[in-house]
Amino acid sequence: MTRRLLALLGLSLCAAFAVACASLLRDAGDAPLNAAPSDAARANAQATVPPGAQGKLIRLGYDIIADTRNHAGQYVRADMSCAACHPSGGTQSHAGSLLGTYAKFPQWNRRARRFIALQDRIAECFLYSMNGRPPAYYSHEMVAITAYIAWLSRGAKTGEGFAGQEAVKVRADRPPDRDRGAQIFAARCTTCHGADGQGRSGRYPPLWGPRSFNDKAGMSRMDRMAPFVRVAMPQNAPGTLSDQQAADVSAFVLAHPRPHFDGSQLVRFPAERAAYF
Repeated sequence: MTRRLLALLGLSLCAAFAVACASLLRDAGDAPLNAAPSDAARANAQATVPPGAQGKLIRLGYDIIADTRNHAGQYVRADMSCAACHPSGGTQSHAGSLLGTYAKFPQWNRRARRFIALQDRIAECFLYSMNGRPPAYYSHEMVAITAYIAWLSRGAKTGEGFAGQEAVKVRADRPPDRDRGAQIFAARCTTCHGADGQGRSGRYPPLWGPRSFNDKAGMSRMDRMAPFVRVAMPQNAPGTLSDQQAADVSAFVLAHPRPHFDGSQLVRFPAERAAYF
């Protein structure tokens, strides 16, 4: 009897989690990637968030990801939000999904050549994709983002995460061509990102130039951008570009200049009082 009750409880929790994530996808799917979450999306996304201080922390993590410049702007130089690469609160399959991410850390990082914690990976996003500086490990913002990702990862097996985190395979018949990509961009992308690729501040992210992600961001690589574009773009009709079109338009975007990451810069966090420990 006890085992049966536990099983039913587990199924109920999984169902509630799935409904919350599905609601977030449904209600946030039509919102601009850089926009603050709508009231409906916020309510549905937080349907199963625990009450009290923990829930408040999780909700802050969601807000930071959805609207980074307004909730953690001191760490950001790019005119972007985390949602530019992690749409729908990080719940969209094969498009920067954060579901189950917490369970996959610590993990080996080839760039750092060491095992890193989730906070290290978040710091990389601020350094590269946000072209900024990372919040300190113990900062309220870092703890909030980690809490939100942990909440999204409930039920994931350690070291495995959930399906949908991996990028899709883009199999173009021809080498990517920026001239074809320019035509696709003009026809399918300018409504949101503008003919100059600079988007609209606070709504749609700039795809190149000084306000965009820098040249160390994952999205600055063809093998990262093309799969994302294939699945998530254009935002008003995601998944409608072919593999070839996704590769071509990515080649066009990546042919433009963007900020250079200065790898010699040091990241220093202020010392913490011993009483903290």
